[in-house]
Amino acid sequence: MTPIADGWIDDAPVQWTRGRIKNLIASSTNGTWGDEPAEDGSDVRCIRAADFDRVGRRAKVNGAPLRSIDASSLRRHFLHPGDLILEKSGGGEKQPVGMAVLYEGTEKAVCSNFCSRISPAADVDSRYLTYVFAAAYGQGLTQSAIKQTTGIQNLDAGVFFSSPWACPGLEEQRRIADFLDAETARIDNLAGLGERQINLLRERSEALVVQFFGPGEGRREYRFRHLMESNPCYGVLVPKFADVGVPLIRVSDLGKLDHDLERLPRIEEEQAQEYKRTRISPGDLLITVVGATIGRCDVAPPETAGFNVSRALARVQLAAEISPEMIASWVRGRDFRTQAELATSGAAAQPALNMSDITHFTVWLPETHSGRLDLARRVSTHEDETRRLLSAIERKQSLIAERRQALITAAVTGQFGVTTASGRNVTDGVTA
Repeated sequence: MTPIADGWIDDAPVQWTRGRIKNLIASSTNGTWGDEPAEDGSDVRCIRAADFDRVGRRAKVNGAPLRSIDASSLRRHFLHPGDLILEKSGGGEKQPVGMAVLYEGTEKAVCSNFCSRISPAADVDSRYLTYVFAAAYGQGLTQSAIKQTTGIQNLDAGVFFSSPWACPGLEEQRRIADFLDAETARIDNLAGLGERQINLLRERSEALVVQFFGPGEGRREYRFRHLMESNPCYGVLVPKFADVGVPLIRVSDLGKLDHDLERLPRIEEEQAQEYKRTRISPGDLLITVVGATIGRCDVAPPETAGFNVSRALARVQLAAEISPEMIASWVRGRDFRTQAELATSGAAAQPALNMSDITHFTVWLPETHSGRLDLARRVSTHEDETRRLLSAIERKQSLIAERRQALITAAVTGQFGVTTASGRNVTDGVTA
């Protein structure tokens, strides 16, 4: 999004005080990570960015880790109800650093060294300040103050805090916060309904996949290896990235192989030749075999011919008469996951499937070629319908999120008075 222009301040209500975001803040103190828990009853919660409720903009205290903080550090970093926690280091491509959440807990807690504790100024309502930070983040104002080194985003708080802002008096701040609390709660209820729809749709899909690949008349159990053209193999162990060379597909690229292939990293041609068995042919199955996402799967489209895969992926070439889309559906389903869990039970913190384990997995399929063609058609129809429904719900969720952000921004920048407004007509380009 385009960062908030300074020009909005000129259009803010005349009675609002012009200044900078730093005028809304009493203090900003970097957090601490402390030491390993003492487990003697003195440990305190240490809130990280992973403990942020990124929708409600609240700190989630219960799941935060316990740390041992010495008395001097605790006095300096102790979180008070009404403080904000600002993420200063971390972030990612789709989740830039710079989000802030409100701390409302009553137990002893600090924030991590990747965050800052923000205390609102005496004449600033903490809930209102949370919405100000939400508006700034949503419109890209924090992103414009990011410095990135070695893949880690760092927020230049001084630059961000120097951003121009206009602010009403304390009573108006509280009215704005009350209004937004009520309106965002209503919007969040709608979003919650959408999430439940998504969960139900996925549960239904999972149940149908179990039926598709379960035992029945005219079916028998096959070893996975009997469906393969050749033995599966791991991908490149330690990629040597290059500006030019052979594109490399990673776990994070699965599900996106039908577009934007130029973004893929490349490995040297010489290394690609070392791993020529994992050079992709159209229709190959690419299956995650390492880590928490074992069983994530995609079918290689024609555009990926000759590409290679990373070590966390296995390349599986199926027999010519076997539909790769049909088998991919089974791999992504409960039956494959169950067999994978049994094969990796007792493994290290980073579970991994052996190629021999995969070949011994079993799947129920029709015995006849015509039966398999019919099953492949049913699977394809089901997946097309599921994708269509999920896409429709996700579009609606995206519109709800945009409306929420537009409402917050409009309220804290004085685009309408909250005393008589309902917020239902605030769209900022979003259909109400």
